[in-house]
Amino acid sequence: MKKTDTLFIGLMLFSMFFGAGNLIFPPFLGASSGTSFWPAIAGFVATGVGLPILVLLAVSLVKGGAQTIGARVHPLFSTLFMVVIYLSIGPFLAIPRNANVAYEMGFKPYLGDSVDQPLFLFMFTTIFFIIVYAISLNPEKMETFMGRWITPVLLLSMVILCVVGFVKLDAPFQAPTEAYAAGAFSKGFIEGYNTMDALAALAFGIVILTSIQQRGISERKQLTRYTVKAGLIAGVLLSLVYISLGVMGARMAAGGSFENGTDILTVASTLLLGTGGKVLLGIIFTLACFTTVVGLTTACGQYFSKLFPRLKYKTVILIVTIVGFILSNMGLNQILKVSVPFLVMAYPLTIVLIVLTFFSRHFKNQKKVYRSAMTFTGVFALMDGLNAFGLQLGPVQTLTDVLPLSAYGMEWVIPALVGTALGILLSQIGQTAPAEEMEIETL
Repeated sequence: MKKTDTLFIGLMLFSMFFGAGNLIFPPFLGASSGTSFWPAIAGFVATGVGLPILVLLAVSLVKGGAQTIGARVHPLFSTLFMVVIYLSIGPFLAIPRNANVAYEMGFKPYLGDSVDQPLFLFMFTTIFFIIVYAISLNPEKMETFMGRWITPVLLLSMVILCVVGFVKLDAPFQAPTEAYAAGAFSKGFIEGYNTMDALAALAFGIVILTSIQQRGISERKQLTRYTVKAGLIAGVLLSLVYISLGVMGARMAAGGSFENGTDILTVASTLLLGTGGKVLLGIIFTLACFTTVVGLTTACGQYFSKLFPRLKYKTVILIVTIVGFILSNMGLNQILKVSVPFLVMAYPLTIVLIVLTFFSRHFKNQKKVYRSAMTFTGVFALMDGLNAFGLQLGPVQTLTDVLPLSAYGMEWVIPALVGTALGILLSQIGQTAPAEEMEIETL
């Protein structure tokens, strides 16, 4: 495969990953972490960049992809887990969130206070999803559209904003907030969940592999090799953008307090470039959100049309765009209320599943190891999620609070290790069958 093909696939992957959360969270992290910025951004990059690349690597290594990885626990678990992931990063959460942010940042600032906001949101999302549907109809052309055209424009816009920010913003970093003063790396690590990119990587894996296969690459090692290269291109770009936005947020903190990253970017772009800055920021948000929605819609279409052969690809993406359109008109705040508790539950399970995949040879891929580790992790991830919803768990919460790393929102780590050890012990006591479809390539 040509180097330019690898580059464009990497750029396409970057644009698919780079959505609303990727813009909003780094500057707010920078403003909140202040002098603790570097460990905080390191934690953010670990889960916002490193983990998604590891997920892509795992998906490319295993014959059958993400579906096979989950099947090592149980085929039913695999199907349910992947369906929940696709629905969440697709029409029920990430797609409407990105569409709504595109409106909030790319269109709403130019409307007066007296206009009917729900009506204009309806009009904007109607046009937005019609274009998304039209482009998603031809996934084989998506790389050309996104990798060769949209992503360069998006990157150029980001470079202009960040370079001007580095030149003009020179305020010193402020003292970190209480949350970052206590543990900057772990707080940044948890904040990286909000990008949803590790979950998206489970879905995007099929899109990237399909793009590579369309160039005549079918051998597993070669597929993995080019997937890693594309992932590294996307990862380097994401890391540079996150650091740049984070530094901008850290320097803006000296000028006042901000409620979120959106406010920071709005004030910064106007301060740096005037009215042109507001226009530039609108272009960045609109393109970033649009490319992510196209990528997620395509991934959902490819997955569900394979899971349910009677459903045609075109039918699936039509359903996805309609549901995304309806939910995006509910408003951003309602969408975000659901996202954090879900991410707190889903991310630990994803992390443990991927780690087990890489170390599966060391425990002979025994089912009991997967099942035990995921059960222990799932119990504590569920409690974390319920707590994030605001549900008081009483004595159960007291139990989780005494666990190591609970102060950092990572109390599931010790149970995951205990579950893994117990699974290995049980697999040694009784003879168990290894998980099906074990084919994993070595690098």
